[in-house]
Amino acid sequence: MLKTSATDVIPEKKVEAKQKSKFKLTANDKYYASIFAGPSLFLLGLFVFYPMFRTLYIGLFLTNTFGNTTLFVGLENYVKLISSPDFVSSMWVTLVYVVGVTFFTIAMGLLLANLASQKLPGIAIFRTLYSVTMGVSVSVAAIFWLFIFNPSAGFFTLLTKMLNLPTINWLANPTNAMWAIIITTVWMHLGFVFLVFLGAIESVPTTLYEAADVEGVSKHYQFFHITLPMISPTLFFISTITIIGSFKSFGLIDLITKGGPTNATNMLVYRIYNDAFFGGNYAKSSAEAIILTVIIAFFTYLQFKFLEKKVNY
Repeated sequence: MLKTSATDVIPEKKVEAKQKSKFKLTANDKYYASIFAGPSLFLLGLFVFYPMFRTLYIGLFLTNTFGNTTLFVGLENYVKLISSPDFVSSMWVTLVYVVGVTFFTIAMGLLLANLASQKLPGIAIFRTLYSVTMGVSVSVAAIFWLFIFNPSAGFFTLLTKMLNLPTINWLANPTNAMWAIIITTVWMHLGFVFLVFLGAIESVPTTLYEAADVEGVSKHYQFFHITLPMISPTLFFISTITIIGSFKSFGLIDLITKGGPTNATNMLVYRIYNDAFFGGNYAKSSAEAIILTVIIAFFTYLQFKFLEKKVNY
């Protein structure tokens, strides 16, 4: 049996100590850290933290039409909002929209990614088609879907006429307008979600599926008991960013429905925009923005509290 002597160990320790000494922090390192992190911290402070604290400050006051604070009222703006039927209605409309967009975006993204992961001839063409919405801007998407929802010559109208079905005026009916916005938003988000899910599914070891095929396990069982558990970190990530993004949706609503009809699509973000820039009530809109921030933080907390426990890393 070979024995290790003390003389064999000491040189190794000296080498390790010498290597560690090369990376020892000095007093000047803080200046280098400031140089590299300073610009990012400055931009974050200017465009993120200052507006956030300014919004919190204005929400405690009454303001004039120029946005200047006039009278301190404390939490009165928040109490008025919570007791306002219009604001509560906007909250429910927002929740319906967020739930609809999140569910259908994740479901469609998973379905398309699972189909596109199959080894079939010409599947690369479909992968490109599924992800093409990533290159479409919000304004272009709004114009595109306005043509589709057009009650006179839109695609859906022509389709219903061909099938001898009653024509639906999508943007004039409150329920249909909500579905129109949900469909449009899902279509916009689908390209990114599809690509992320596809990358996650492609990274699952093929040996797991091969073993399942040998055992005669169905594809349905493989999807729910192999694919989903293996991509659970990606699923958790997509659900989190989709919920947060849905709460902040603005462009499509402004360009397609403008919150109508009868405030059926008047989400909290669009309500904040209207109250500030058209109503001139900056105190009210600031309080609404803080409430929306709290709601987003609450839903994010719930996801990390309950859903993260089901993630397999």
